[in-house]
Amino acid sequence: MRRLFWLSLGAGAGVYATHRVKRRVERFARTWSPEGVAARAVSAGQDAGGRLRSFASDVRTEMHAREEELREAIRMDQAPPVPPEGSPRRVLRARYTIIDDDKDGH
Repeated sequence: MRRLFWLSLGAGAGVYATHRVKRRVERFARTWSPEGVAARAVSAGQDAGGRLRSFASDVRTEMHAREEELREAIRMDQAPPVPPEGSPRRVLRARYTIIDDDKDGH
């Protein structure tokens, strides 16, 4: 009786393992078939288009913010405003740093 139990248990495990391996092989073959590769390429292309539009939107937003910062810096370099009478004269100007490219190794 014990031998029959272990024989049926082994046969059941073998059938189960064979079924699982067969499913994985079929899934792998379906994934790498021409239709599967084409479907993944279309999906990746659509996702890439959305990510690219999002990236372009972020770049435009940050570009406008940086442009406004630069315009403000240029306004600070223009002629200083006339201070009211009696107040101490103090002018803040934008500072520019010139970096020598040879020093950073570029």
